[in-house]
Amino acid sequence: MGNVDQFRHGFQEEAREIVVELEAALLELNENRDDLDLVGRVFRALHTIKGSGSMFGFDKLAAFTHSLENAFDEVRNGRIQINAELIDLTLSALDQIRAMIEEGGSGPEADPEVCTAILERVRQIAGLREDHASTARHVGNSGAESALKPTAGGKLFEWNICFAPGPELMRNGANPLLLIRELRQLGALSVKTSLAALPPLKDLDAERCYVSWEMVLTTEASQDAIRDVFIFVEDLCELCIGPAARLAVERESESDLIARGLQEKRSYGSGRRHYDKPENASSLRVPAAKLDQFVDLVGELVTVQARLSEIAARRDDLEVSAVAEEVERLTSSLRENSMNIRMTPIRATFEKFRRLVHDLARDLGKDVELTIEGADTELDKTVIDRLSDPLMHLIRNSMDHGIEQPAVRIARGKRSTANIHLSARHSGASVLIGVSDDGGGINAEAVRNRGIERGLIAAEAHLTEAQTFDLIFQPGFSTAKTVTDVSGRGVGMDVVRQNVESLRGSIEVASKSGQGTSVTLRLPLTLAIIDGLLVNVGHAFFVLPLANTLECIELTTEDIEQANGRHMANVRGEIVPYIRLRQYFNIHSDRPEIEQIMIVETEEGRFGLVVDQVLGNCQTVIKNLGRFYRHVQFVSGATILGNGTVALILDPYRLVQEALKEASDAQILPAALAQSHPASSRRKSKERTAIRPG
Repeated sequence: MGNVDQFRHGFQEEAREIVVELEAALLELNENRDDLDLVGRVFRALHTIKGSGSMFGFDKLAAFTHSLENAFDEVRNGRIQINAELIDLTLSALDQIRAMIEEGGSGPEADPEVCTAILERVRQIAGLREDHASTARHVGNSGAESALKPTAGGKLFEWNICFAPGPELMRNGANPLLLIRELRQLGALSVKTSLAALPPLKDLDAERCYVSWEMVLTTEASQDAIRDVFIFVEDLCELCIGPAARLAVERESESDLIARGLQEKRSYGSGRRHYDKPENASSLRVPAAKLDQFVDLVGELVTVQARLSEIAARRDDLEVSAVAEEVERLTSSLRENSMNIRMTPIRATFEKFRRLVHDLARDLGKDVELTIEGADTELDKTVIDRLSDPLMHLIRNSMDHGIEQPAVRIARGKRSTANIHLSARHSGASVLIGVSDDGGGINAEAVRNRGIERGLIAAEAHLTEAQTFDLIFQPGFSTAKTVTDVSGRGVGMDVVRQNVESLRGSIEVASKSGQGTSVTLRLPLTLAIIDGLLVNVGHAFFVLPLANTLECIELTTEDIEQANGRHMANVRGEIVPYIRLRQYFNIHSDRPEIEQIMIVETEEGRFGLVVDQVLGNCQTVIKNLGRFYRHVQFVSGATILGNGTVALILDPYRLVQEALKEASDAQILPAALAQSHPASSRRKSKERTAIRPG
């Protein structure tokens, strides 16, 4: 039973991926209805779900999918045309297919009444009889003769099929007899069995199939339709299909098969065929939980390796130093490989929102297209898994609040078809995820008024545009006059910010009235291990992400005097502002005569961070600071050094943003509030002092 459950679980994972691909193909087909390649993709995906579902005991799923497959076979053969109704019906059917795939799980079950209504309408559109559409429920019956009757204008063909299962076919849970049974549904089938590859009893592997089959199929179906029967196992078997007259000349006689089987036994061992060669390696599915555990163990190994390097540096022992260097090299390679395993393109996450946009556009009576850029950008799988919810809320808000009705857009001189654009790109140690639309934009005045009504800001408060837009992320905040099924309750954007901040990310909003809105999520590449530069200020240690750091220059007393007390440095003719970490974190220690300025790249430009010393590169295992420090935005986390000391991991981008905000507040606050600003600064200093390590 354990093996059966394992195979069923493997099918479910495979089927989920196929459904995502099928949904994307359907939405693309809706835009390009004459594309026969897309029709073929849809047909093959449906056929794969049907065939493999039948193999693994998902009979209800196989029967339901068979009717859809028949409809798209009619499209493929040019008998019916793709229309919006067929696309919508198939998309609705996918929701039921998803429920059938998760059969027995915690999710909702497929609705029999909905399934029946979908199939009935699909049959009407495709002009199919019910008995033809339900053949999957009558596998193995004696109705082969009816399958031989060609439809009007149809023609019967005779095909020769040679089928030899590979060593992994049955281990993957496939049943060769079910494939042969499915061939019988296509017409009259004569079968000849060969045992030429059967090894001696002592070499027999009970988990593989040594039998091969030569078959002759008389059917109206095409060669592609026959090959589709084996689509799920084609890489796990030897398969040749051809017209009977031609293949009869080309195929080997039984004596040739026996001779070839004996040759294979001599070449590769008893009962092996050509696909048993060692170089034919297959991919391996690993549960995400096991991968996470593996990365956690690598993280612990990195910490231990840092401790070993620390011990080796203190001892004058060449042998210990050599071992420490070798362990460091191996640990670095292991860390890099484990991180690469977890890196996944964001394409699948982006593509699944095509369905959301399609359905919302239909429900809201709007014409919207979704465009995607940077879908191959890779991101930690853990980050991607937690990104779907905030992106969904952003898209729903754009569809409901941002994008106007087609008539309104035309009156404003825009295209009737609106655009939502998803983008992803790398920026140092971060990934920028953008969600933008060309709708009406955010009404800053309405947001401000709503903030005053709810007591979030004072009526006389002076807010920048960024501060005004930040109000929309407050819990329960909404400017919508009515609540709809899509949005308006004021919970969506609050959820977006909470989810993004839980990923140590940040969110920015830019909008122009009448032109649209753009929301940018800045997320870390990984939540586990990063390359960093270890620095210290007094007795405190900090880590700067290596990807953000450009160079290091000296800062002398003479340089400070020449700048007349301003925090500016001349870097090869370029004036670069800098932030003193000693002052920023309120660290009380003597300043060395020569300090170091770490030049970092941020979205705001090049900035410097002044430290006492740069101690060198380090592989940093990121540890969460916990809920108590979740509002400390400029710290990404902490790490444990080889000597047991805790070092804070700084986020240069947020650190610079925070410093600029304080400088801006000091300049623009009214006199009445300026007196309270130092107190605010002291409060922030206390907060920074509280989290200072060491």
